Amino acid sequence: MGSVIDPENIIAFPPPGTAAPFRNICAVTQDIPLQLLYSAYMQGIFPWFDETEGEPVLWYSPEPRFCLRMEKLHVPRSIERFLRRSPFTYTMDCCFGRVMEACRDMRRRGQHGSWIGDKMLRAYSEFHEAGYAHSVEAWHNGELAGGFYGVLIGSVFCGESMFTKESGSSKSAFVLFARVFASCGGKLIDSQVYTENIARYGAENISRDAFLRLEGDYLHKALEKNLPEAFFALAGSYAAGKP
Repeated sequence: MGSVIDPENIIAFPPPGTAAPFRNICAVTQDIPLQLLYSAYMQGIFPWFDETEGEPVLWYSPEPRFCLRMEKLHVPRSIERFLRRSPFTYTMDCCFGRVMEACRDMRRRGQHGSWIGDKMLRAYSEFHEAGYAHSVEAWHNGELAGGFYGVLIGSVFCGESMFTKESGSSKSAFVLFARVFASCGGKLIDSQVYTENIARYGAENISRDAFLRLEGDYLHKALEKNLPEAFFALAGSYAAGKP
């Protein structure tokens, strides 16, 4: 049986800067209870901390906020060309735990270790079991080549982390997902803080207040179609170089 969340029980967080000496932090805890995690996303807040350094769980609400409004989605021509000859097969929610572990293990320039520790793995695995956290995978010859995971509530998708083992894998998976998400009535992809990778698709920094207003509208707006079904339908047309 999957974990249970009560959507009516929203645990209120204090405003950023009041519970810690940093302006983007709302609260500090020792653990990540499932109901608290859901409540955080309903208020534009997410956990981000370095467990390997012994940090407690830090709950963030950044200023500014980096997000992609779906009407501004832009797909570079290079990725369009790549998709027409993609060697990958794309899936959704086929191996959530493996995707998180691959994101944890990926080495990034200028970064030592990973913020995805055991607490995060356990918490988001529970979130996945409860139906809110999702993964997207790119496969090549039966091996996991890239992918990402995030949280879907209403018509908002909050991207958490991405990994790439083979060139083009995660970015092509992201483009397919973004297109399907938009076609299903998705309104907003939250990328939390600026990354050059997501900026190329039309994401931009907006104020915290502007983000919370958008999210407040979209978190309660259900998608118009079944997202996994729509993803498999579109991804199948691109798999392994299909036109």
